[in-house]
Amino acid sequence: MKVPQMIAAELRRLTASRMATIALLALMCVPVIYGALYLWANQNPYAKLDQIPAAIVVSDTGATVDGKAVNYGDKVAQQLVDDGTFQWHIVPAETAAKGLNDQRFDFAITLPADFSRRLLSASTTSPEKATVTLTTNDTNSYLASTIGQQAAETIKAAIVQEVNREAASRFLLALSDIRSNLSTAADAAGQLLDGTQTAHTGAATLADGTAQLATGSASLRDGLNTLASQTADLPAQSQRLADGAQQVADGDTKLAGYANQAGALSQQAADAVPTARADIQAQLQTLVQQGAISQSQADAILAQLDQLGSKVTSGNQQVQSAVGQVDQLASGSQQVAAGAAQLAASAPALSGGIQQAANGASQLADGSAQAATGAASLRDGLGTLADGTAKLKSGLDAGVQQIPQTTASERAAQAKTIADPVKLAQSKEASAGTYGAGLAPFFMALAAWIGIYALFLIVKPVSRRAITALRSPFRVTLAGWLTPALLGVIQMVALYGIVAGALHFNVSNPVATFGIMALASVTFAAIILALNVWLGSVGQFLGLVLMVLQLVTAGGTFPWQTLPGPLAWLHHGLPMSYAVDGIRQTMYGGNASLAGGDALFLLAWLVGALVITSIGVVRMTHRRTLRDLQPSLIG
Repeated sequence: MKVPQMIAAELRRLTASRMATIALLALMCVPVIYGALYLWANQNPYAKLDQIPAAIVVSDTGATVDGKAVNYGDKVAQQLVDDGTFQWHIVPAETAAKGLNDQRFDFAITLPADFSRRLLSASTTSPEKATVTLTTNDTNSYLASTIGQQAAETIKAAIVQEVNREAASRFLLALSDIRSNLSTAADAAGQLLDGTQTAHTGAATLADGTAQLATGSASLRDGLNTLASQTADLPAQSQRLADGAQQVADGDTKLAGYANQAGALSQQAADAVPTARADIQAQLQTLVQQGAISQSQADAILAQLDQLGSKVTSGNQQVQSAVGQVDQLASGSQQVAAGAAQLAASAPALSGGIQQAANGASQLADGSAQAATGAASLRDGLGTLADGTAKLKSGLDAGVQQIPQTTASERAAQAKTIADPVKLAQSKEASAGTYGAGLAPFFMALAAWIGIYALFLIVKPVSRRAITALRSPFRVTLAGWLTPALLGVIQMVALYGIVAGALHFNVSNPVATFGIMALASVTFAAIILALNVWLGSVGQFLGLVLMVLQLVTAGGTFPWQTLPGPLAWLHHGLPMSYAVDGIRQTMYGGNASLAGGDALFLLAWLVGALVITSIGVVRMTHRRTLRDLQPSLIG
C-alpha cells in the first residue's frame, strides 16, 4: 500500500457516514470559529471606549485666585465630556452610586468640594494635594474597573496639565511684569548714572576748589599771623601818631593864622596899588604942568609904577593862593589829627580783630584742608558710584534683554507648551494598526494548534494495518502525518480568509503570512502525531497541556520579557512562540530575516517530530500482535 492510498483510506474512514462527515467538518471549523470569533470580538475594543458609560460627580465649590472665582472641577468635567473618550455623564453623587449598583455606570469619578482650593494651595505655605476619587464595581466588569483606573490616571494627567498651564501663565505674566519693572529700573539707573557722572564732575570741581581754598586759607592764615605779629604795637604807635598829628594840626592852625594875616596885608597892598597909581599919576601931571618933569618922564615913571603894581597884584594872588593852601593844610591836619585820634582809639580793637582773624584763618585753613580731603573722597566715591551705576545699568539692560518681550497670546502659547512640553511622535518600523490585529498572530497560531488538536480526536495517528502492510517506518509516519497536515492547511486557508477578507486586517505580505500559518499547522500536526504515537491517549492529553503552556509562554499578549525565568526559557524552546513571531513579521511587514529564522525553527520542530514519530513507529513494528493484523474500519 502506498502513502496516497493510505491517506485516501483514512479520508474514506472519516467520511464513511453522514455523522462522521459532519463531525469532521465541525472539527475542521474549530480553528475558524475560535480564531474568527475571538479576533472579531477583539478587533478594536479601544475604538468603542466611548460606549462605556461612566459617571462624573462634581462636588467642587470653587475657589478665588487674584480676586477671580475659578472652579477647576467644572473645567475638568467639561473637558472630559468634550474629549468623549468614554460615555461620560455629569450626575449627582446619589445618582452615581445607584448607577454603579444597577450597572448603569461601569465606574465613577468624584471631584470633591475642596478640589479647586487644594489645587491652588500649591502656591501657598500650606500646600495640599487635590483628591480624585475613582469608584468601581467589579461585579459589572473587572476589566472595566481596570479601564477606570487608567482613565483616572489620564484625568490626573489632564488636571496636572491644566494646573501647570495656569501656573505657567501666571508665571509668564509675572515675568513680563518683571521685565517691565527691570526696564523701568534700567531707565532709572541710566538717569542715576547721568546724575552720578554729573555729580562726579561737580565733585571733582569741588575737590579742586576746596584744594585751592585750603591753599588760599593757609596763605591767609600765614599772612594774618604775620599781620597780627606786626600790628601788635599798633595801639601805641597809633597813639603816638595821633599825638603827633594833633601837634602838626595845632602848628598848621597857627601857621594858617599867620598866613591869613599875611594874606590880608598882601590884599591891602594889592588893593592900594590903583589908588596909589592914581595919586602918583596926579602928582606927575602936576609936575608935568609945573614943568618940573616932562610928559615922557611922567609916562616912564607910570610905566615902571604899573610894572610894580602888576608884581604886587601877582604876588598878592600867589599869597592868597598860598594862604588858601595853608588853610586847607590846617583843616587837613585837623582831620588827620581827628582820624589819627580815631585810629588810636580803634587800634586796640583792630589789633584784637586781626588776631581773631588770624585765629579764624587758622581754623579756616584746617577746615579747608579737611574739606579738601572730604571733597577728594567724595570725588573718588562718586567715581566708584558712577562705575557701579554703570554696571547696574549694564546688568539691568542685560537682564531686560534676557527676558523676552511677549504678548498675551504668546504667553498663552508658552504656558500651553510649558504645561505639556512633550509631543509624542510615533515612528513604527512595523504597525499592527488595531488592537485586534495586534492579537491576531497569537490567536492565529493558537487556532492552528487547537484545529490540529481537534482533528486528532477523530483522525487515527497511525494505522496498525499500515504498519503491517508497509515496510518503511518513515512512509508510515508520512502517511499518518499528511492527512491532518492537509486538513490543517485547509483550516488555515479558511482562517486566513476570515482574517484578511471578513475582518479586513491589513496583511503586509499575504504569501509569507499564509506560509507561516500553514507551516505552523503542519508542524503542530507532526508534534501531536508524535505525542499520540508514543503515548496514545496520554499523549493527546499532553497536547492539551502543551497548548496551555504555550498560551502562557508564546508572548502573544504581554512581552515575553515579563515572564518569570523558567517560563521565559520555555518561550525560546516551544514552537508556538516562533509561529507567533513569524506571523507578526510577515503580517506587519517586519524583518524578513527574522521570519525566515522562525520558519527554520518550525521546520526543525517538524523534522524532529517526524523523526521521533518514525522511531515510535519502528518501536510499534516490533510489538505487533494478532489484533494489529485485524482489518480497520476503513477496510
